[in-house]
Formats: sequence, C-alpha cells, structure tokens
Amino acid sequence: MKIIPLIDMNTIALIPARYASQRFPGKLMQKLGDKTVILQTYLAVRNTGFFREVAVVTDSEEIFREITSHGGKAVMSHRHHLCGSDRIAEAAGEFPFAELIVNVQGDEPFTSASSLKALLEAFRSPEAQSIDVASLMAPILDPSQFENPNVVKVVTDRRGYALLFSRSPIPYSRDPEEIHAPVYKHIGIYAFRRDALLRFASLPPGPLELSEKLENLRFLEYGMNIKMVEVADSARGIDVPEDLESARKMVNDGLL
Repeated sequence: MKIIPLIDMNTIALIPARYASQRFPGKLMQKLGDKTVILQTYLAVRNTGFFREVAVVTDSEEIFREITSHGGKAVMSHRHHLCGSDRIAEAAGEFPFAELIVNVQGDEPFTSASSLKALLEAFRSPEAQSIDVASLMAPILDPSQFENPNVVKVVTDRRGYALLFSRSPIPYSRDPEEIHAPVYKHIGIYAFRRDALLRFASLPPGPLELSEKLENLRFLEYGMNIKMVEVADSARGIDVPEDLESARKMVNDGLL
C-alpha cells in the first residue's frame, strides 16, 4: 500500500443519497437556504478542490436530476442497499482509476474542508500503509448527545484505531464523579482504500451491524481496522426534522 498525497488524481469523493430515509423521508430534497440539502453537501465537497471526481450516488431519479441540472455528477444505483458504503461500492466500478474513495453522507451539508483535509492526511502519515479505512470523530461537549441514540459514539485504542461504535453511551462511567476517558461522537465520513471498500461490500452484515444498524461495525467484525482522526469541527448531520430546523437557523446566521 502506498502513501497517498493529500491532493491526488486517484482520490475521489462519493456521496450516497437514498431518498427513503427511515427517520426523515425526502430530507435530502428539503430546502436549506437557497439550495437543497443534497446540493449543499455536493457543493461543499466539490469546492474543497481535493478530489479528481465528486459524485452523488443515488437510487432516486429526483435526486439525480437535482445534481445534474446544477452541473454536478450523479450515478444511479440499485435501490436495495443496506448502507451508504454498499451503495458507493457499487458505484466504484464507474471510477476504475480511484485508489482512495471518500464517503461523505448526503445529509452532511456542513462538511468542512478542514475535516476532509485531516481525513486525507491520515493516508500521508508514517502508519499509512497499515490503514484500511479512516474516519472522523469529535469530542462530545453536550451531555444530551451522549445519551442520544442518533449520535453514534466511538471508543479507540491508544493508537487511535476504533474498538467499538455504538448508539449506547460508551464508554460507560461506573462512577460519574470520576471520568477517566474522553467521549467522542463518530462523524460519518470515511476514506476507504479501494480494496477495503470492495471487500466490505462482498461480506454479509454481522450481528453487531444488524443490531445497531451501523455499517462501521462490519469492518470491525471482519477484522479490518478503522483509523479515527479527531477533529474539533463537529459536523451537523440532518437525521430528523429538528436537525433541519437547526441547520436552517445556522444558514440564516451565515454559517453555511
């Protein structure tokens, strides 16, 4: 495995975009400022200039038209995928040159260039050759997020590799007055080596993934590693209608 430069002609970003979200159907086509959520996300990633190609991968003709009508690139995928990484693995065949594939969730319109840069830099580090997948995490500062099952938590080993992801509060502090470990939320942005992504898609979901409905657990269940990169910038995903209202307030305040 080679060390990949930050801006490399073999690095792409794919944005999985499923219309029928269980918690908030059609959320990607909701207006956020003067654009839809999915278009805001696409432009945020494309405008970094880090990628040879940026494309939305979708099962929805409406989302496909939304991106292509604004000059963007979109790829149609099959409707029935368990997760976004399965969806982009299907689309990877459209980009045979891609060695590093970044997965940015379609409901992350506040994705920042600094976070994507930190993620890509993991593949320039001395340990780059041992990394299958890299992803992002940020400290949890709001106690309510720690208890919220929509906020995925992650714990790592001393080298920063993920040990477990869960919707439950982890690590659990048996004595709340003695906190021994920091708590982190997972930010659903990944960078895959091509082989790791295709291997992931070839494997059936395991019991942990099926229980938590978290795709990242499939990597861990089958022995692949995920290097976690800490960032201060905690992206705001849009999971439920309340998240969209908060995002609209941020737009009105000039934060997008």
